This record gives sequence, structure tokens and C-alpha cells, in this order.
Amino acid sequence: MADVSVKINDNGPYVISGDVTIVDVEGKKLSWTGSAVALCRCGESTNKPFCDGTHNKAGFSSEVRG
Repeated sequence: MADVSVKINDNGPYVISGDVTIVDVEGKKLSWTGSAVALCRCGESTNKPFCDGTHNKAGFSSEVRG
């Protein structure tokens, strides 16, 4: 089995590295280029589920409050 890592960026996306397959709700495989993929956490990306950097403009914070 290939190594897969998930990095949780502070105030940014999840970055997944390794041999993974991402499948949407309809079962369609999503593709990207490169050895890693950044997935949106803020919900504001125009290219969901992929991160497009909008979290910076949106002021997304990963701080846990409560």
C-alpha cells in the first residue's frame, strides 16, 4: 500500500499527498495534476472540493471556539 499523508493547514486547506482517489457524491472520480491535492475547508472555493485560495479573502479561521 502506498503512503498517504493528510496535512491540516492552519487557516487553510487539507493537503493530501500520495496515491489517493477522490470520489464525488455521485461516485465520479475527480482528477487533478501533481503529487498532492488541496481540499477546501472554508466552503467558499469556486472550485469545490478543491481549494482555490479563497479562504484568505474570506477570512477563514480554523480556530476552535467554544
